[in-house]
Formats: sequence, C-alpha cells, structure tokens
Amino acid sequence: MSESDTRQRLRDLKALEGPFDPVDFGTAPDNPQALFLNWLDTAIAAGIAEPHAMTLSTIDAQGHPDARVLILKNVDSRGWHFAISAVSPKGRQVAANPAVALTFYWQKLGRQVRIRGRALALDADECAQDFLARSVDARANVLLERQSAPLDARPSVAEAMRDARARIDADPDLVSPVWQAYAVAPETVEFWQGATDRLHDRLIFRRNGAGWDRELLWP
Repeated sequence: MSESDTRQRLRDLKALEGPFDPVDFGTAPDNPQALFLNWLDTAIAAGIAEPHAMTLSTIDAQGHPDARVLILKNVDSRGWHFAISAVSPKGRQVAANPAVALTFYWQKLGRQVRIRGRALALDADECAQDFLARSVDARANVLLERQSAPLDARPSVAEAMRDARARIDADPDLVSPVWQAYAVAPETVEFWQGATDRLHDRLIFRRNGAGWDRELLWP
C-alpha cells in the first residue's frame, strides 16, 4: 500500500460521528474529582469497554516522553491512583521524575479527560492491599521482576510463571517488594466534550492553593 493510499484510507475513516449528549459545565461540581466520577459513572452505564483504562505519560532519563495504557485503581481527595512495578521502565521513570499525565478517552461518548500532576508514592499498606487484590496470574507476573527485559525464549516465561505461582501457593499473603501504588495529585484537569461540528466544549480546573480555578476553553 502506497503512502497516498494509506493517507486516503485514514481520511475515509469516520471520527466524532455522534450523536453526543450536550454538556452543561455551568452545573459542574466545584472539584475535578467529583466531575470525573460523574463522567466515569456515565461511561460505565453506557457499556463502554474498560472505562477505567487510561494512558499514563512519563518522562525518561533522556527527557523523552513515554506512554502506555494502565488501569485506574481509585479516585479520592489525593488524586487518581495507579500501581506499577518499581523496577519496570515506567516505575524507574516515575521515581526519577514524578511529573506525569493521565488521559482517558471514551469514544462512544465523545469525551476525554486530561490530568497533569505529580505522582505521590503511597504507603506500604496501600501497596500491599492493591497487590493482594490482583489475580494470581497478575501477582505472579510482578514476582518475575523482569518486565521489559530482553526475552531469550518464550518457554522461559512459562517456566518462570510456574515458579512464581508456586511461591504464591506456598504463601498466599506474599507481597512483592517492588509493587508501588501512586496517587497523581492533580495540578490541572481538563474535561473535553467532543461535538460533530467540532465546536467542542472544554472546561479546565487549575489548582489554586487548597482550591480550584476553573474556566472554559475555546474548542
């Protein structure tokens, strides 16, 4: 396929077809966590697959951006929570530079939420609670402590997983010492409601001491 064919193929794909329900930011709550939870409830009710999936963006040691999709674990007054292996590339990046961004996109609703802030490490009890709430396979995967390392042969993964599951069977309360939970303390949170005519509605919250300033943005 030529470059021109690819360009045309992409242009022919539909985007923001809608219809989307209108949004009234004038009635939005006073803090972004409350509005986010309202939007999350709407996404769940709409049957959107994995509405808690989000893109975590970080900065590596060379100053380059990096991004991957994770699962949201909680939202509270401290911020948006996620958990990762401290020895993974993203774990090392967050430890070295806690400035991160989160992005949610719910295509069926034409809605996006963008969060910028600092990842605050949570205490050992919360890390353990999150780890033990994971499935056996998910816990075993963390116990490998080899995420993103070069793989010599696929059978090595199955063998290592068997050993990790055996460790869990022997000690069901085993918690990986490298499992780290974070709360992203937000500095800015933007809510974006797409529109088929591209006159999108946008509301941004900016941290101001213990409170929030908010304003509408041009599409």
